[in-house]
Amino acid sequence: MSGRVGDLSPKQAEILTEFRGRIQDVLAELPAQHDHYLLRWLRARSFNVQKSEAMIRKHLEFRRKMEVDSIITDWKPPEVIERYVSGGMCGFDREGSPIWYDVIGPLDPRGLLLSATKRDFLKTKIRHTEILHRECRRQSEKLGEVIEAVSLIYDCEGLGLKHVWKPAIETYGEVLTMFEENYPEGLKRVFLIKGASSSSSSSFSSSSSLVSAAAPKMFPMAFNLIKHFLSEATRRKILVLGRNWQEVLRNHIDPDQLPVAYGGTRTDPDGDPHCRSMIKYGGVVPASFYLRDSVLVQYDSSVKVSRGSAFQLEVEVTEAGSLLRCQFCSDGADVGFGVFRRPGDVAPGQKVSDMVPVLPSERYNAHLVPEDSQVTCPETGAYVLCFDNSYSILQSKKVSYKVEVLPPGDGPPPSPRGKGDRRLQ
Repeated sequence: MSGRVGDLSPKQAEILTEFRGRIQDVLAELPAQHDHYLLRWLRARSFNVQKSEAMIRKHLEFRRKMEVDSIITDWKPPEVIERYVSGGMCGFDREGSPIWYDVIGPLDPRGLLLSATKRDFLKTKIRHTEILHRECRRQSEKLGEVIEAVSLIYDCEGLGLKHVWKPAIETYGEVLTMFEENYPEGLKRVFLIKGASSSSSSSFSSSSSLVSAAAPKMFPMAFNLIKHFLSEATRRKILVLGRNWQEVLRNHIDPDQLPVAYGGTRTDPDGDPHCRSMIKYGGVVPASFYLRDSVLVQYDSSVKVSRGSAFQLEVEVTEAGSLLRCQFCSDGADVGFGVFRRPGDVAPGQKVSDMVPVLPSERYNAHLVPEDSQVTCPETGAYVLCFDNSYSILQSKKVSYKVEVLPPGDGPPPSPRGKGDRRLQ
């Protein structure tokens, strides 16, 4: 049995009923409550009801933290992301699913990561995903059948060494992890192609459903760097197409839904075969957007975090729901950062592993772009900000930072955006 509506075993139907009952207290907070939606979470955890419940409750925390419910209407990406991140939604496949294009070649990963924070990139991808799922809902109403997944065309023409730059791979890996944890079963298939100008050949063997001689030479390296972020179910949806990629696309997508540049008949109203009004093609980011070179950082404090060690800063929060904001940058290399709540029975200065994670520790490329991390404190008490350099055995890091606790209802001042005044106050 596939585990979908109309194709459930008696046991799967029983688990679905149990799952709905276990999450009844939060059901109204979910973007959908029907069986099709709930089954996505069950399939993602092989119908293990305990794991599915934990996953969906964690997703609700993610939605609150990232303000997902209003991200389409109330949040706009920085100008540099709007102008220089490639990709876009264009057309529908033969089953009515929206199609998203990721155009890799024109991307300038270094320029983008020098010009916007990791949080901005993550929120941008969340926004894109929410727009796609909103389109799925509209298609469901229009067609009278449930459309719950999207098709992705991943154009690797021009993939090069600049795209496998370590900070770029790390950021992309975090985006993929976010998808896997928060949008299960939202992807129908991925068509991985190399553009029409390609004439190179190579051989590549992977778990993908289709591998052909025209796969890009750089793809094996790039795939090996990111594949551990993907579930086995997602990997099986990747179709690596060869020289006949246009023909394969037309088998899944009507020509009038496919841009001329991708083998169809669709153009923009002005005749553009690349449909640039819907699909952005990126480009080199001008240095004028670079934050690290143009921001005058005015942080309150700085600390040297020795190699193999961590620095803890404790902050007292007196109102539940307050916003804890930390702006920081590092010298020379990346640094780990996380926020933890210290329970009353844990003495100050103890390991963060004994505390409650509020923002789990991860590494930030704060030597490239100043970071602006914000978390809502669910309870009053002591919160510990931890700058972690324990993974570095060779290099100490100087970290400059500013910490604010904003009462409930007080939003943070805007972060620096694209061009214009980039002074951090």
